[in-house]
Formats: sequence, structure tokens, C-alpha cells
Amino acid sequence: MKIIKPKKLQKGNTIEILGVSGRIKEYERIQRAKSYLEQAGYNVIISESCQTSHRYMAGLNTEDCLKEFHNAFLSDKVDAILCARGGFGTIKFINDIDWKIIKNNPKIFAGYSDITTLLNLIYTNTGLVTFHSPMANGDFGEEIDEYTKNAFFCALEGRVKCFKANDSTVFNIGKAQGKLFGGNLSTLVSLCGTDFIPNGDLILFIEDLNEPIYKIDKMLTQLFNAEKIKKNVRGIAIGEFLNIEDKKTLNEVIQEFALNLNIPICDGFRITHSKVKDTVPIGINAEFDADNGIITLLEDYVSE
Repeated sequence: MKIIKPKKLQKGNTIEILGVSGRIKEYERIQRAKSYLEQAGYNVIISESCQTSHRYMAGLNTEDCLKEFHNAFLSDKVDAILCARGGFGTIKFINDIDWKIIKNNPKIFAGYSDITTLLNLIYTNTGLVTFHSPMANGDFGEEIDEYTKNAFFCALEGRVKCFKANDSTVFNIGKAQGKLFGGNLSTLVSLCGTDFIPNGDLILFIEDLNEPIYKIDKMLTQLFNAEKIKKNVRGIAIGEFLNIEDKKTLNEVIQEFALNLNIPICDGFRITHSKVKDTVPIGINAEFDADNGIITLLEDYVSE
């Protein structure tokens, strides 16, 4: 599969804030995000689906979200797509996505949480590099952390070379190379049964929040029951599992997986639902050094 690298973000570009997951409960946050990004030097438009909802999801209905998703890529006025929020909804329209639209109109696509679905499926089905990044509602729509803001713009401008873990625990030593792949663990697991796993060696990164440890254990087990995951994953970079009841028990669970998988694994990366987060490209070759808690990007991930 040929890798497609989106054009880097530049001042004066137009960013669309796209609502295709959870319902936007406080639209003023989206407006604040728009103002923030405009003050930073970008033009901003907001998809209509940020202002409508059905049940707990954005848009008038699932078909409306799919249409907004396609239109964001089709529009020659839009240079980058920043998702509004996570929640739930993206998995409901993945079987109807026209991948040719994305492949023929490549551009920055960014978000996290439930957007993990689209980040990985876009890459697997088109080769377009996507970005696990902060979003409009919970990040730019509030008082965004300075580190997070700088990491976001540095990444989308193509200036990030590596990611360094903070206070890392090493579960298995070693180095590995592969394409970065992953995101929110529970969202990844929801894709089991679909063709979501790329070919070739992978460096998997994972994070989650508000999940009991037994469910984290269950989700990791389910994910690695997928033969292609077990075969292709060469290392695991663990972000934050927020609001867990016992870090010691979680570490024991991860250590068991480390022993069984026998691949490099460490935690401490700023890949997270918390306010302080990195922006990580999906689909790019990287070296993962578990001993030192470093992910080094081995190629450019945006184009001029």
C-alpha cells in the first residue's frame, strides 16, 4: 500500500471542525475553539452536524454524519479536519464510507477517543496518514494546555521527530520498528471483526479512561486474540489509563501480557484523555525503544 502524506498545516489554511461522534452538549465550546484557532491564524468552519443531534450522537442521523464526513474531504475549501469530540457514533457508518473520496482528496484528519475508529480505518483503507490529537470540544474549546497546544501545531507542521515517555515503567526491554497504529483501547476492540489491521510490522499505542482493570485485561486479550494483531505488533507503547482503581494491579496485568507476547513494552507516553497530550501520526515508520521510553519517527509524515 502506498502511503499518502497530507500537506502540512500552514497559517491561513482552513480547518473544519467536524461533528461525527458524540452529541455536542455545549455548542459554545465549539465556538470558543473556532475563535481560538482563528486567533492562531487559521480560517475555521464548523460542520452543521455540530449543531444537530439524534439521541447521544451528533448529526440529524447516521447518514447525515456520513455525508458531513465525505463533504469535509470533498470540499476544496477545507485543508484540515479537526474532529469536535469523541463519545460514540463513528462505528455506525464505517461500512458505508467511500474510501476513494478520501484517497483522492487527502488532507489532515485529527482527533482521538471514538475517532480512533476513523483514524485507523482511514490509514488501513487508503494509506493516508492521520493524527491522534486533541479535539475542539474538550481541548481547544476549554483552556488548552500549553504543552498540548504546542505539540499539536508542531506535529501538524511536520516538526516533531520523537515522543518521550514520562516516568516510564518498562515491562519488556528491547527495540522494535513498525508503523504507528492505535489509540483508544475500547474503540480499537470495537473494530474486532472488521478488516482494520494494517499489513506489516506495527508499533501499537493504547490509552483509555474509566475502565475497570478486568475490562482492560479482557480488551487486551480480545485484541491479541486477533491473529493478525499477534503476528504484526512488534512493540506496545502505553499511554495513560485514567481513573483506574489500582495502578499496581494494572501493571501486573500488563506484565503478564509482556511475558506472553515477548515484545518491547513500556508506559508513560502522553497519549491520553487528559489535558496534557501529544499529537501522534498514524501510519508512519517509527522505532520504539522501550528501555528508554522513546518513539522516534523514521520518516516525514506530512508533505509540502
